[in-house]
Parts: sequence; C-alpha cells; structure tokens
Amino acid sequence: MHMADALLAPAVAATMYVASGVTTGVSIKELRLKEEAEKIPVMGVMAAFVFAGQMINYTIPGTGSSGHMCGGMLLSALLGPYAGFVSMVVILAIQCLFFADGGLMALGANAWNMAFYGCFIGYFLSYRPIVKSKMANMKVKLILASVLGCIVTLQLGAFSVCIETFASGITELPFGAFAALMQPIHLAIGLIEGLITAAVLVFVYQTRPSILEVVGEEEVVPGKWTLKKIAVVLGVIALLIGGIGSQFASSNPDGLEWSLFGNEDGGYSANMGLDEEEFGVASSVADTAASIQEKTAFLPDYAFASNEDNPMGTTVSGLVGSAIVAILAIGLCTLGGLFRKRVA
Repeated sequence: MHMADALLAPAVAATMYVASGVTTGVSIKELRLKEEAEKIPVMGVMAAFVFAGQMINYTIPGTGSSGHMCGGMLLSALLGPYAGFVSMVVILAIQCLFFADGGLMALGANAWNMAFYGCFIGYFLSYRPIVKSKMANMKVKLILASVLGCIVTLQLGAFSVCIETFASGITELPFGAFAALMQPIHLAIGLIEGLITAAVLVFVYQTRPSILEVVGEEEVVPGKWTLKKIAVVLGVIALLIGGIGSQFASSNPDGLEWSLFGNEDGGYSANMGLDEEEFGVASSVADTAASIQEKTAFLPDYAFASNEDNPMGTTVSGLVGSAIVAILAIGLCTLGGLFRKRVA
C-alpha cells in the first residue's frame, strides 16, 4: 500500500506529513522507558521482522494481485502502540529513502495509512478489549484480535488512500470505482495478515507471555523461554525472511498497484487502467522529492542499481535493511524513553 508521489497533491501530502509528524512526536514523548526497557532488544528484532516481512508479497488467488504485511498490529501487540508506531515510521522511512519503496512526498500519507491505524485503532479497538475480555482461552482471543484488527485496519488504510487521491483531484480515479477495487482486495490481504499476526502472537504467548502487551499484566505464568532466546529466534527468522524468503515473493502487483493498473500481462483485468508511466498529479514538489530519493536510495527497488537482475540484490537489501531498521528503532525508542524520564 506504499503510495507514490504522483497519487498526491502537495497540499494533501503536507497535511498527511503534519498528521503523521505530530503522532510520531507524541509517540516518542510517551515511550515508557521503565516499562519497555526489557523489551528494547525485542523492539529492534520485531522492527527488522516487519521490514523483512513487507518484502514478501503473497499471491491473492484468483485476482492477479498480491499483498504483504503492514505489521502495525503485530508491533503494537508486542511493544505497545507508541513504540509500535515509532518502529513503523522507522521502517517506512528506511524503505523510502534507501530502497525507493513509496514516494518521499507521500511518506506522511504512507505512515498514516500503514502505521497509524494498525498501531492505534487496531490496538485500542481490537487487541486490547478482546485480550482483556472474559473469554477463557487466550489463544482464541489472540487469533480473534489479530484477524479482526488486521481486517479493520487494512480497510481503513485502503479507504484513506481513496480519500487522499480524491482530495488530490486525480480525475482518473473516481472515488466510487477506486474504492470498489481497493476495499475488497485489501479485505483479503487483511485476512492473511491477521493469520500471520496471530501465528506470531500465539508463538510468543506459548514461549514468553509477559512480552505481550496487556497479557503481561494478567498472565503471571513464567515464560518457557528467556527474553534473549526469544529475541535470537525472532532475529534469525527475520534474517531468513529478508535474506532468503524475499527471493520467493510474488511478482503480481500489490493491492494498490493492482487497483490502479490491473494485471493484463497475467491474464486479468486492467481495473482502473492507468498508464504506469504517466498518471496522477505532476508537481515541482514531487520532482524535488524524487530527485532527493534518487540520491539516497542505494538499493532502489531492493536491487543493485548497477545490476537490477542480480537476485543477490534482494538478499542484500533484506539483510542490510533489517539491520538498519533494528538499530534505528532501538535508538529512537531508547532516546524517547530517556527524554521522558528526564522531563519527569
């Protein structure tokens, strides 16, 4: 669901930058160092896990489309909504600047669409109330919260894309027709993400339940695994996903690209039928953002700039990106907690 700059007018992009920027500032300020200190290694590992997970597009059968996890619900369930949102912003910024995944001018919108809903709406509307409910089986609660939360937050993110393009005055994307394509495909993507999120949360619950937000408040059963072991296992999985699993990602367009351009080459419909080379809004701001991004992206489209067909480019991108994201996520979360501690 990474939006390109051409899908936004500068005024709309600026509005979304303000909204996401304010949310990021509040999130950094609200980080709880005392409560989150033992989770710092998990923060870095899970940020790397989500970065790697977003590199793997899975096919949506019968559509000609594919999807990838967003990760906001997963991060907020493990880290809390504030640390989760900060981690997501780090992931999206690194993807944008170093891998040219999503437009630089559209970064604020992408943070809102892919991070805000999962980290806050998904957490407070789905995860927290369901996990704290009186249902007896915690595994069932985690699965239910994950699936419902991911479906709802993906629907909200997809609908926001429709609103943002409508507000940008892109006449090639009539609101009703665009929404009629975006919402159903992201319903399927949200369902799959919900199952992936549930699998990870159930694994963590079985090995060390105290890591989970809310669950840790009520489940006093000691974890079977140490925190270090959990971090190492999840870290290895993240590296395997980014370094090896990314080689097997679906080549079908993701839900947003599929809605815009279809997949006629794969024998499917053209959907909105936009020209991939010339579509959307042209602006000097977008041109400047693209110029900056061209300079900062040392592995554009997760490939070697000098040899796009070399499959090792994807592997290197997964490993390098995961490492950068982990380091920055830990750094920002730690600084935010220290700042709050000093202010208090």
